[in-house]
Amino acid sequence: MSGNYYKGNEVSCCIKYFIFGFNILFWLLGMALVAIGLWAWSEKSCRDAAGSDRFCLCPQGVLSNISSITDLGGLDPVWLFMVVGGVMFILGFAGCIGALRENTFLLKFFSVFLGIIFFLELTTGILAFVFKDWIKDQLNLFINNNIRAYRDDIDLQNLIDFTQEYWDCCGAFGADDWNLNIYFNCTDGNPSREKCGEDVINTQCGYDIRAKPDSEQKDYINVKGCVPQFEKWLQDNLTLVAGIFIGVALLQIFGICLAQNLVSDIEAVRAS
Repeated sequence: MSGNYYKGNEVSCCIKYFIFGFNILFWLLGMALVAIGLWAWSEKSCRDAAGSDRFCLCPQGVLSNISSITDLGGLDPVWLFMVVGGVMFILGFAGCIGALRENTFLLKFFSVFLGIIFFLELTTGILAFVFKDWIKDQLNLFINNNIRAYRDDIDLQNLIDFTQEYWDCCGAFGADDWNLNIYFNCTDGNPSREKCGEDVINTQCGYDIRAKPDSEQKDYINVKGCVPQFEKWLQDNLTLVAGIFIGVALLQIFGICLAQNLVSDIEAVRAS
């Protein structure tokens, strides 16, 4: 039998190291999100302890007061960064070690967890389509709440300014939404010099422009609301948005299939 070799089941090296490399990137991204969340949380805690930005020695940043930028029913978005990053970190770690050490338990954990995430994403997409009117109302509430708090945080101001300039919009459903802000309220009883707008055109919807008749405002500022403009952008870029979601879904399905294939190879080798 000299020169003859037994050819049994083998673990595919291509699949093994592809899963390993893919999950290294996933693991590093999760670690980065956790680090961003911890940094933002520590910075916000420092500010809260100091009582004022003026007495706080912590570095300033985009996430320095992130809880004022959004309102998620009391949920601090910093924790969202940390939870998402933690899940990605654990999932990437399980995939890396499971592939490298040929550990079927970790590979099964990876594929099952990835399947659960895929199911949750699919469910979220279906619910978003069914309750799109409710989402529109929540987006309106979100924008108006941030308009009220516009002067409370410089990062919030930059976010709103960028949004209105990028979408060519003003307010949630129109420029009059800026009446919700005590500084820009366009009423006779408002003593603020900033009432009816600001000195940067199309940033806070124009300096004294909202005191003009509606027919004249459109010559100076964007009068369309950000919610309708966002809907228009989605319709114009539906192919791109759908392609991104389909690509992410296919990538997840591909990862599940590869992990299950590797598990089958490992179990076949052990059985032989």
